[in-house]
Amino acid sequence: MKKQSKQDREEKQKELMEKLEEGIKAVFTSERYAEYLKLMGKFHSYSFNNTILIQMQKPDATYLAGYKTWETLERHVKKGERGIMILAPNPHKCVKEVEVFDPQTGKQKVDADGNLVTEQKEIVYATFRPITIFDISQTEGKPLPELAQELHGDIKNYGMILDAVKNTASVPIEFESWEGSKKGYYNFVEKRIGIKEGMSELQTVKTAIHELTHSVLHTDKDKLKDAATMEVEAESVAFVVCNHFGLDTSDYSFGYLAGWSSNRELPELKSSLQTIQKTAHDLIDRMEEEMLHLSKQIECSENLDATRLSHVEVSNIHHHRR
Repeated sequence: MKKQSKQDREEKQKELMEKLEEGIKAVFTSERYAEYLKLMGKFHSYSFNNTILIQMQKPDATYLAGYKTWETLERHVKKGERGIMILAPNPHKCVKEVEVFDPQTGKQKVDADGNLVTEQKEIVYATFRPITIFDISQTEGKPLPELAQELHGDIKNYGMILDAVKNTASVPIEFESWEGSKKGYYNFVEKRIGIKEGMSELQTVKTAIHELTHSVLHTDKDKLKDAATMEVEAESVAFVVCNHFGLDTSDYSFGYLAGWSSNRELPELKSSLQTIQKTAHDLIDRMEEEMLHLSKQIECSENLDATRLSHVEVSNIHHHRR
């Protein structure tokens, strides 16, 4: 496997990022994007604490909404499904008598008799209440519009590439079976990656690299970014890495990234360019090393098999000469 020079790789990555940006912007003008926007207005983003709760109960969740919201989308929760419990804001209001302070002096105001001046003020306390939501896989009914088109097709050296991804990851990658459109997930509570079984080789590799990127970039609770930026980073890295190995994921990546970009100026993509390029560069280097190592193992195994076959043939010749 011939390695590119640093300059060639940088130029290639620049071309890919330009292709990525152009591809995403093209999706914004499509009819299916307008349908997608209407759909997304029905769903909410969740706080970090609620994300943890969702991960603990259903790590493969994708689209989440309450019972009534699903009904407005012409989908219904399946009988016997157990909902996902999260915490919803439930502000508590009350009226209290509070002291009044002079804005200039900062001291408490007093009346002519020297008594402290007070006023009634509405106080809002931040409280929460448990609510139940359901994932799309727990519902049935009218299909939701999708921006990303699932990838199809086989890959040359699929086993070697997938093994290289697994060996590069610092967390286990496991294949699982579930309903719904979600392709994979990184469980940052249990530190493991789940990949949906039964997908095409191209979709499987792309998804594995996407989740691998999450496990590299998005593990530190104190440094977590907003969900849109994290998804843009993971999918962009997957796009660049896959293209380096001759795998075109445009049909999926462009639509997926358009779905996570907040507007047509692509702020998440542009703010993360350096992170995307560095992470892609590092993963490519590590995967190439793993693939080189795996190639040598295969070559040694084939040579050993050839040597054994040669010994058998010589043994057979001697046997026939007797």
